[in-house]
Amino acid sequence: MASEDSRRMANGGSVGGAFQLHLDSLRQELQQRDPTLLSAVVALLAVLLTLVFWKFIRSRRSSQRAVLLVGLCDSGKTLLFVRLLTGLYRDTQTSITDSSAVYRVNNTRATSLTLIDLPGHESLRLQFLERFKASARAVVFVVDSAAFQREVKDVAEFLYQVLIDSMSLKNTPSFLIACNKQDITMAKSAKLIQQQLEKELNTLRVTRSAAPSTLDSSSTAPTQLGKKGKEFEFSQLPLKVEFLECSAKGGRGDAGSADIQDLEKWLAKIA
Repeated sequence: MASEDSRRMANGGSVGGAFQLHLDSLRQELQQRDPTLLSAVVALLAVLLTLVFWKFIRSRRSSQRAVLLVGLCDSGKTLLFVRLLTGLYRDTQTSITDSSAVYRVNNTRATSLTLIDLPGHESLRLQFLERFKASARAVVFVVDSAAFQREVKDVAEFLYQVLIDSMSLKNTPSFLIACNKQDITMAKSAKLIQQQLEKELNTLRVTRSAAPSTLDSSSTAPTQLGKKGKEFEFSQLPLKVEFLECSAKGGRGDAGSADIQDLEKWLAKIA
């Protein structure tokens, strides 16, 4: 019996050895016939692996369909939410919870996004941001352009936190600052709002450079915006921050059509 087992092991070993010799012989033959063939095979495998990785990343990105509407109370987030979904005007009030609905994007792919209107109250907004930020494909930070001058510090403080949290995500969301209520005579332009926010954020990053974010303390998330030693600009951030002007209420009173075409185009672009 022992001699039979030995013969089997010997046969198995000889088969395995013969297979390895065959592989080595084939590799040498390929190299001898065409030295570039092996390199071409390796390059093809690299391309295939890249395609698989790209598809994986894209599938993760496509699973993130939420667009978060954030901002201070009375910035017009909820009316923008209603206008985008229905095109109609509706009286709104300060909410203490989130609202969400599917938004059909007006583009050639006929895709959809999930709009989520988050509460703007100071005691709730960070809590809801923490809850939904991981699913965010995009963040729309809504600013009341008419009240901006007196709210600039509060706007900048909340924006600072939203930017820090957005930069910490594996898939950084698209980021838009929507300068709302442009129908009001005293409304500030998007350009002026950008300049004022850059100045305010520059001051904030000095006073809050060590301030904790809403993330876990063990996280390696960034705690400071921009480049050290330079005046802050949005262009320094690892995510692209865009600005546009809009008006959820419209220029002809409550029954007027809203001026949100640029916002709709932006949503179609990032969908």
